[in-house]
Amino acid sequence: MHFPSPTQGACGTAAHWNRRTLLKAAGLSGLGWLTPLADALSLQSEKGRGRPRSVIVLWLQGGASQLETFDPHPDSPVAYGARAIDTALPGVKLGESLVQTAELLPKMTLVRSVVGSEGDHERAVYLGRTGYRIDPSLVHPSLGAVVCHELPDNGLDIPNHISILPSQWPAPKGGHLGPRYDAFQIGDPTQPIPDVEAHVNAERLARRRDQLDVLEQSFGRGRASDLDSERTQHRDLMRQARRMMSSEQLAAFDVNQATGAEREAYGDTPFGRGCLAAARLIEVGVRCVEVTLNGWDTHVNNHEQQNARAAILDTAMAALIRDLESRDLLDETVVVCASEFGRTPKLNPVEGRDHWPHAFSFAFAGGGFRRGHVHGSTDPSGEKEAPESPVKVADIHATIQHALGIDPYYEMMTSANRPIAFSDGAVRKEFLEG
Repeated sequence: MHFPSPTQGACGTAAHWNRRTLLKAAGLSGLGWLTPLADALSLQSEKGRGRPRSVIVLWLQGGASQLETFDPHPDSPVAYGARAIDTALPGVKLGESLVQTAELLPKMTLVRSVVGSEGDHERAVYLGRTGYRIDPSLVHPSLGAVVCHELPDNGLDIPNHISILPSQWPAPKGGHLGPRYDAFQIGDPTQPIPDVEAHVNAERLARRRDQLDVLEQSFGRGRASDLDSERTQHRDLMRQARRMMSSEQLAAFDVNQATGAEREAYGDTPFGRGCLAAARLIEVGVRCVEVTLNGWDTHVNNHEQQNARAAILDTAMAALIRDLESRDLLDETVVVCASEFGRTPKLNPVEGRDHWPHAFSFAFAGGGFRRGHVHGSTDPSGEKEAPESPVKVADIHATIQHALGIDPYYEMMTSANRPIAFSDGAVRKEFLEG
C-alpha cells in the first residue's frame, strides 16, 4: 500500500489512536498532559481508518557479538568460555546477560542469520539504516525517513523522526526524500531538548520573527523563489520549528515526568532513559525513534565488555516491550534491535572479537512480527562463514516496510530523475503473523 506524502501533493491524516484509549493511557501512566491532545484527536479518530504503525530502532553501535547475545553456542569452539542461559522457549538459549529478554522471547522474533556486505563501521551503519550500500551518486533514505514519508501525516508539532543518544555517526537521514525527513537529535532525555528555547525575551523574539518574514518576502518573487523554497524546504522547517517551540507535546521527551517506578524499570542509564522516552514519544504519535547504545566494538576484552553492554540492553529492551504492551501499543509498533555487523567466531590475541559481517542477529517484537519464532543459526565450529538460512539486511528493511503497510518496491524519482525503490530486498513473510 502506498500513501501519498506531503511532497507529492496529497496528505491524509489519521489519528494515532482514539480518544478513549488515549485518556485511559494518560490516566494509567500519570500523563495528564495527554488529555488536550486526546480532545484534539477525537474527531479524526472517530472518522479515521485506524492508527498507522510506528517503529522503534534499538541501535547497537559498534557491532554487537551474536555469540554473547542472541546466538550463543556454549561449550563449542566459538564460545571461548562465553556462557548462555535457557529461555522461555524450549531449547533456545541467549547470552548470559539477557535474563529478562530470555523471559520475553515468546513475544519476539529472533533472526540469527542476518548477512551484510560491509565490514567497515561507516559503510555498515549506512547499510543497516537504509538497506542499501553506499552509492556515491545518491543518498538513500533511512528506514525512519521512509516510514515518515509514506505513512499519513499525523499533524504533530514535534518531529516524527527522532534519534536519541546519537553516536559519533550522523543521525539517520532523509536522503533523496529531503531534509524534512532527517531525524531530530537529542541526547540524554533527562537534559533539556536542544534549540527549542529562545535566548531573548518574548517581545524581542516576536520582532525577530517579523523581520525574518519581511526578509523572506524581499528575496525575489515568482518561479525562481518558489523553486529555491522547494529545494531547501527552509520555510516549512522554520514553521515547524516555531510550532515545536511552544508545543505541549515537548513534554513527551522529558522522562523526568515519568513515575519513579517507570524510570527504575528501564534502568538508570542513558540508554534506558532513551527507551523510556521512545515509548512516551510513540504514545504521542511519533512515527520512528532510534535509540543508540554505544560500546559494542570489542576488539579487546570481548566477553566482559559485551556482557556489560548486553546487561544494559536487557533491562531497557525488556522494559520497553512490557511498557508498550501495557499501553496497548506493542501490536502497533515494530521494535527492532539491530547492529551494523557481528563479531568474529574466533578471539584475537588480546581476547577481542573483530568485525564479522557474514552472520549476525536481529531481534523484533510487536508490529505484526511472529511471536516465539527463531530463524537461522551460525556455525558453532566457526569454520563456515555463511549461516544457516541467510537473510540479507535489505530483506529486513523490505519486511519491516511491508509490516507497516508500505510497498517496499514502490519506485520514486530522485532529483536526478532516477527511479529507485524503497528496498531491493525480499519480504520475508515467514517472520510475520498471518
